[in-house]
Amino acid sequence: MRSCAESFEAYILRALGRDHGANLLPRGLDITLCDQIFLIASGLIWNIYFAGLAILFGFGLAIAVAVAKFSENPWIWRPAAAFVFVFRGSPLFIQFFFFYSAFVLLPRSGIDIPLGFVTLTVKTSALTTAQVGGLVVLILNTTAYSAELFYGALRSIPKGDLEAADAYGMSGFVKFRRVVFPSMLRLAWPSYTNEAIFLTHSTTLVFLSAFPARQQSGEAFYYARYFVDQTFNPFVAYPLVALYFVGLTLAIIGLFGLMNRYLNRHMPRERRRRIRFRPQYIR
Repeated sequence: MRSCAESFEAYILRALGRDHGANLLPRGLDITLCDQIFLIASGLIWNIYFAGLAILFGFGLAIAVAVAKFSENPWIWRPAAAFVFVFRGSPLFIQFFFFYSAFVLLPRSGIDIPLGFVTLTVKTSALTTAQVGGLVVLILNTTAYSAELFYGALRSIPKGDLEAADAYGMSGFVKFRRVVFPSMLRLAWPSYTNEAIFLTHSTTLVFLSAFPARQQSGEAFYYARYFVDQTFNPFVAYPLVALYFVGLTLAIIGLFGLMNRYLNRHMPRERRRRIRFRPQYIR
């Protein structure tokens, strides 16, 4: 039987690949509680990777889509509205399968893009991996949901704020940067916090979908399911995953709460919008 120190050394970075820990995962009667604690904890590296990058890129794309949907030009708002409708109207799990199937059909050598004087080759082989392809799906999904939140916030900006900006002579980008954008963030941030939490929870679907785990490198739920298959005991691994995600949720609430306090720093304390976690049971 391994000690907890040996399990920590063998499995705490095992999710990054066999070069960062034991070559083989523990099996059968050799599995200890410490093995499960540290190996599932190592899987959180990928959950944080997926959630962090999806939030980072999805945030910027969501603002662009929300502004496009808010436009009065039908050639701009209709494609944005269609994008939001498709990704909000279809299950995330189906999106994983669809995009993986589409990425598999792409030529392994890459796609040639002729630019006249030179031909640019875009590599596509990485899109079938969870680290890239799964991340793309998460980015597109959270972009659609976040864009709808920001679009609703844009429509909720008080007209008095916009009229005041016009009275000061602001127009175009200056008006957006100093009035529209801060107001939009302040109004949408509590709801956007819930979207960030749900996105983090959704990272457990990546390796349950068609995207494969290579060299037994998966996220937390991937290892939890492995331990359940080995021990036939779901009352250790699954509660561990739940506890780890409760910790991640509290961390997100804390970090986003600091941002929410910053966005509302100019308002009286009793009027500041508070972040309340409202889980989404159906998506």
